[in-house]
Amino acid sequence: MRPYLIALALLGPVLAPASSASAQDPFEIQVYLYQTVPKGRLNLETHLNTVTKGEQKDQAHLTFEFTQGITDYFELAGYVVTASRPGVSGELAGWRVRPRFRIPEDKLPFKFSLATEMAFPKAVYEPNDVTLEVRPIFEWEFGSLLLAVNPTVGRALRGPDAAEGWDFEPGLHLGHRTTPKLELSIEYYGATGLVHDPLPSAQQVHQFFPGFDYRFSPDIILNMGVGFGATDAGNTGVLKMRFGWMFGG
Repeated sequence: MRPYLIALALLGPVLAPASSASAQDPFEIQVYLYQTVPKGRLNLETHLNTVTKGEQKDQAHLTFEFTQGITDYFELAGYVVTASRPGVSGELAGWRVRPRFRIPEDKLPFKFSLATEMAFPKAVYEPNDVTLEVRPIFEWEFGSLLLAVNPTVGRALRGPDAAEGWDFEPGLHLGHRTTPKLELSIEYYGATGLVHDPLPSAQQVHQFFPGFDYRFSPDIILNMGVGFGATDAGNTGVLKMRFGWMFGG
């Protein structure tokens, strides 16, 4: 099967119509690529996302992500999640832990890795005490073009939504390397409700982020993007920034 057909198949449930609340993660707006942090190295990423329009207008979300390369094919990450909102200049919004492994590049016709994330949010930002996210990562390269697809699913493990099942939150990154340091991109993020019972199309979240990645060096990268909602659901105007610095090893 051609790569673009695989991508469409993975994103197919986005187009389905029909019920449960859907929420897209505003703290880490990122499509994961295949590569893991090399063994013995530490990567610090800072995510700063500001909502300019929509459900969480005037909120700013600042997340610190620390990822350690454990082996050549396995990494472990921890997150400290903070936020500001009207009347509150800054507070701890929760914490997360995420292991991820990848399959060696020559084993499959595409690059593949898998991340699982446990989150422990504060009630003011998420009604459920414990949540689980499972994120498969598929990646293809075509010369200067890069396609990454994250058909992510998540659910509440403890809290009022624990009995509802899995939500579908797909992501897609299409990038074009214009120079060795600069990649221009368009990213898509969705939240369509329960896997077995999607929301009506008007209640689904569909966001598009034109942006770029700039590598100051092999170990330092800046990502920026401006997000627009295709529906009135969720956050319909978002500014996002991610700064990554890898060191050690």
